[in-house]
Amino acid sequence: MNLPNSLTIARMVLVPLLVVALLTEFERSRIAGMPKELVAAGIFAIASFTDWLDGYLARRRRQVTWLGQILDPIADKLLTSAAFISLVQLNLAPAWMVAIIIGREFAITALRSLAYSRGVTIPASPLGKIKMVSQVTAILLLIVGWGPIPAFAPLGYAALWVVMALAIVSAVDYYRRFQRLVAARVTDVNIVRQRRESDRRTARRTSN
Repeated sequence: MNLPNSLTIARMVLVPLLVVALLTEFERSRIAGMPKELVAAGIFAIASFTDWLDGYLARRRRQVTWLGQILDPIADKLLTSAAFISLVQLNLAPAWMVAIIIGREFAITALRSLAYSRGVTIPASPLGKIKMVSQVTAILLLIVGWGPIPAFAPLGYAALWVVMALAIVSAVDYYRRFQRLVAARVTDVNIVRQRRESDRRTARRTSN
């Protein structure tokens, strides 16, 4: 297994550690002498950094693999979903907002799977990447604002609204691109069929 894929798996391993750090009651709310909020924020920050690093290394080393393309989005969704659900459990994020954000992730995954089954690949959009950055920012602000720096909590809540807006807009963008790509694919297939049929007719006439 190459390094980018190893980083992706490491991100998946960090997910349960993040949940434990956020939801487990520790003595004096400290882990190894540090506030558990900072520990949780550190785990999430490291996991988020591996999301960028594994993609960068895969492209730089030309180690983009089928396994990595499958595992990377799964790891991303596990990380952000676990963080958001934990924040709901801690009453740091409204459940309805988190439901919209996570629901969007599953909807896009289903859309990509449907497109792939039709021989179409939908690349990540700039809106999707911006949404991911805003998600990381919102989660970190909410976690840190929950404990050592309460002033960050309102900023995190404002960032959460941005995440929800981007989730909706980017979902609409994905759906429109899906329709265009699938329509173009169908058109290409029909053109190929027409050309083959024309060639067959020409061959029959020539043979006659």
